[in-house]
Amino acid sequence: MNFTRIAAAALIAGTTAFAANAAENPMVGGAEMYADKNIVENAVNSKDHTTLVAAVKAAGLVETLSGEGPFTVFAPTNAAFDKLEAGTVDTLLKPENKDMLVKILTCHVVAADAMSDAIGKMIQDDGGSHDVKTVGGCVLKASVKDDKIILTDERGGTATVTIADVDQSNGVIHVIDAVLLPAE
Repeated sequence: MNFTRIAAAALIAGTTAFAANAAENPMVGGAEMYADKNIVENAVNSKDHTTLVAAVKAAGLVETLSGEGPFTVFAPTNAAFDKLEAGTVDTLLKPENKDMLVKILTCHVVAADAMSDAIGKMIQDDGGSHDVKTVGGCVLKASVKDDKIILTDERGGTATVTIADVDQSNGVIHVIDAVLLPAE
């Protein structure tokens, strides 16, 4: 076999592998999420997470969530932030409210790489509800309804995982439809 044939075979194999890999990358907010990129690198490309990205930047958490991890992030969409009382997001983004913003955001982060099947098993093993301790000190209650993971925050608010298992180089993202809030 000559060099040209070997090079052509390698190119075809590489292209096929890339296409297969690209097909496996889930779409979130109109953008492919790449398993070899970290949570922040992927989130900035999602048009559905611009509010979350702005909040992470305002809270000074970019470096942390770009770090080694592992992290599980329950990522509220822009629509989830829109459900909050009018003016809440603008108020939280002010420098003087950084501590509260950090608290809220870190109540969406778990210091583990928890895929939905593992969460589902924990829920089942615990009889239908599993306590999820977050980096921010919140305890979320995870349960399952209609084959979807439901998270209940410390105020009784609920969020549904709408896109699960978005693999990242430093953890996993689960897209949710509501913002989870700490007790106070």
